[in-house]
Amino acid sequence: MLEARQEVCVAAVGARIFVAGGFRANGSTTAALDAYDTAADRWSPLAPLPEALNHCTAAAVGSRVFVLGGARANGSASGSTFEYDVDANAWSVRAPMPTPRAAAMAAVIGTRIYVAGGTPGGRGFEVYDTATDSWQRLAPVPTGRDHVAGGVLGGRVYAAGGRPPNTLAVMEVFDPATGAWSAAAPMPTGRSGHAAAAVRGCLYAMGGEGNAALASGVFPQVEVYDPRVNRWESLPPMSSPRHGIGAAVVGDRIWVPGGATVQGFGAVATHEVFTPPAERSCF
Repeated sequence: MLEARQEVCVAAVGARIFVAGGFRANGSTTAALDAYDTAADRWSPLAPLPEALNHCTAAAVGSRVFVLGGARANGSASGSTFEYDVDANAWSVRAPMPTPRAAAMAAVIGTRIYVAGGTPGGRGFEVYDTATDSWQRLAPVPTGRDHVAGGVLGGRVYAAGGRPPNTLAVMEVFDPATGAWSAAAPMPTGRSGHAAAAVRGCLYAMGGEGNAALASGVFPQVEVYDPRVNRWESLPPMSSPRHGIGAAVVGDRIWVPGGATVQGFGAVATHEVFTPPAERSCF
């Protein structure tokens, strides 16, 4: 990356990956927005966020990137919804989240963005309709948590891991058709501050913090979930274990920019891509 950053939010539009906000190596909160061109292997700085944020959540719908919530430099939770127009390189302010929070997860189904968990509270669950610029409260997350990750499989929202008070392995699933949550198989490795992404109907989870077995406190584990059999499987570990990360998918590959290599603070500019096994599909 152009600079070391952790607790970033990440989304992809086309062949480009957008990384917004986060902590710099000196602990300051940034409004920076950078884009990575996967075809050219090149980073470029873009118009900064309207407000500096760390622990934000990002999602892409069409040619727009939405940054939802996060924490301000003073530690207070934001409820802001910012929309970035990729073609115009410009930001707009949209309707705020009903529940200000940081360290939540976002998942996209159609033109709707589901935001689950986050601090404070941990059980907030709301959906943003990008077509109407409106929010709706939904059934709360059964297990309150922040620093959670997940994705969409088969039209359902999966929320895996997180904290507090302890690092969690729990995974819960929201079905928009019924408006209800249910339990799924927990991750083999409980963690928080990790990244997750869906590729060919499988959910991949990687990195995170809370690892008492290593001095760094960071998890190298990569695990994949198959919803057809409700089962996780372990894969080869990350080459550069990190937490405070997000993930974006371009061309069935998972890109993980930035993060920290030690629990707490330790921002790095590392950027890696994971290629799932070509034969693995969970459809």
